[in-house]
Amino acid sequence: MPTVTALFRYPVKGFTPEALTALEIDADGRVRGDRVLAFRFADAVTPDSDGGLDHWPKERGLSLMRFASLARLRTTFDAAERRLRIHDDEEGLVLDTVLDDEGRREAADAIGGWLTRTTDARLLRADGVMPLHLIGDGLTSRFQDRARGYVSLHGAASVHAVADAAPVAIDDRRFRSNIVIGDTHAWEELSWCGSLRIGGMEFDIERPIGRCAAITVNPDTGVRDARLLGLLTKEFAQAEPTLGVLLLPRHGGGTIRVGDDVTPL
Repeated sequence: MPTVTALFRYPVKGFTPEALTALEIDADGRVRGDRVLAFRFADAVTPDSDGGLDHWPKERGLSLMRFASLARLRTTFDAAERRLRIHDDEEGLVLDTVLDDEGRREAADAIGGWLTRTTDARLLRADGVMPLHLIGDGLTSRFQDRARGYVSLHGAASVHAVADAAPVAIDDRRFRSNIVIGDTHAWEELSWCGSLRIGGMEFDIERPIGRCAAITVNPDTGVRDARLLGLLTKEFAQAEPTLGVLLLPRHGGGTIRVGDDVTPL
């Protein structure tokens, strides 16, 4: 039987994950504590509207899709203390600040300054980008790629299939899902429809996850080292590069844990 093998949330949009043994799922279908902060461009500090929901397009803020070098940074966020710490393995501490108004400005300036020393520096020169702004209350999950939020899931076997076809090392981190499951066949999760149960929670399976250029980035070096978008369509005959599925809870919020059984319904 498929089981949950790993759980992740991403406190800061586009930055490193936090591995957990349990995830709290809110009734609105988002992972609690996931993407609660984001570095946004100067002209994108208020949300767009998408079907009556707030939407924060990743193209108008820092994300791995465009800023590959962000993968070099290691991020920790203490929600209780409202403290954000970001470290670069090469340069050392980039910032360590509390999220008051002054701390947010310091954080945005520090990340902007760090990016000027990377290969992504040219992207900062586009109109409307600088100065960066760190927004979000540190509690409310709202900076997912899609306005509805969703919980993301993929099978480890699907990633292993990609790794076998790729010229470089590939692991689950490239795909930035909330839930990784084991004991499935490669691509099995894409064949599921309707709903599934994870532990004591039931989820509707909404649709497959279309992938972006973030998956081409090495999660250790911040270098684009794998043409995975083309690999997915050519090697696996996909119409669009796809890996994993999006979920919404059927009966309100709850908790899922590593080791939970996963049962298609």
